[in-house]
Amino acid sequence: MQKTSLTALARHELEHAVAASSGRSAKTVYGGHEHRLRQTVIAMRAGESTGDHESPGEATVHVLAGRVRLTCGADEWSAWVGDLVIVPDARHSVEALEDAVILLTVVKHR
Repeated sequence: MQKTSLTALARHELEHAVAASSGRSAKTVYGGHEHRLRQTVIAMRAGESTGDHESPGEATVHVLAGRVRLTCGADEWSAWVGDLVIVPDARHSVEALEDAVILLTVVKHR
């Protein structure tokens, strides 16, 4: 069994994101190319975005710190600490409305 403190990891990744020229930092907590399930902590400085991209499978975004906006076409959802957003299976983006950290959970399509 492996245990990870998401609180500590979120703090660490946010420090990296704030200092990075890209304004982002990420670490895969579980999974990878050899697994269908992947969980990644993503930190973004305020104003940064993932950019539009396709969803690789079923996905959720759990906000660990800050506030984000998920946009899919004309629809958008704001989420705060503790919120869980189901990601539409369509082209979308996530923007940090303030310094933010999310836990992205994806089950990739076969």
